[in-house]
Amino acid sequence: MQWLEWAQKLQAIAQIGLTYSQNPYDIERFKSIQLIAAEIAATHSNVEHSYILDLFTREVGYATPKVDVRGVVFRDNQILLVKEREDGCWTLPGGWADVGESPSEAVVKEIREESGYLTRAVKLLAVYDRNRHGHPPHPNYVYKLFFLCELISGSPSPSIETEEVDFFPEDGIPQLSLGRVTPTQIARLFEHYRNPNLPTDFD
Repeated sequence: MQWLEWAQKLQAIAQIGLTYSQNPYDIERFKSIQLIAAEIAATHSNVEHSYILDLFTREVGYATPKVDVRGVVFRDNQILLVKEREDGCWTLPGGWADVGESPSEAVVKEIREESGYLTRAVKLLAVYDRNRHGHPPHPNYVYKLFFLCELISGSPSPSIETEEVDFFPEDGIPQLSLGRVTPTQIARLFEHYRNPNLPTDFD
């Protein structure tokens, strides 16, 4: 998706320029670049231009990728998934990492909030560039961190974001929320489960 790469790079240039520029003419030029980036993203994603532009203008400071953490929990050769209320599809529990949390703290919190299970992060399985793994377009540039987490206690408990919680075998994975996790990623995580000595994957 060349258009997505263009939009993200233009937005990054505009955001950095608006952060550091003092000259009013340069500021206007960077605002124009940001408008063009939003137009590209809106045109190709069928999302309102105003919505994309609002996302872009709220990003301040030096442009860096956002961080999405995902918890990988196995039990009896099955993987933990939660059903998203937003799209009715299934995913690994997780979400954006919050400021003030380490990545492992963030993923443990997300698992607890979305599934009801208490876990402990034990290994970083993968660090992926979202754009390189078949996810639908997203206006932000995102790194995805997949943590193997050990199940400690708890019971399935849906949340305001999730409506079901369950464990699934590799040959029985339900329809996935592709913006969050892909079938290829799930298959790779099962490989890590079968072979704990595999090194961390990264792009």
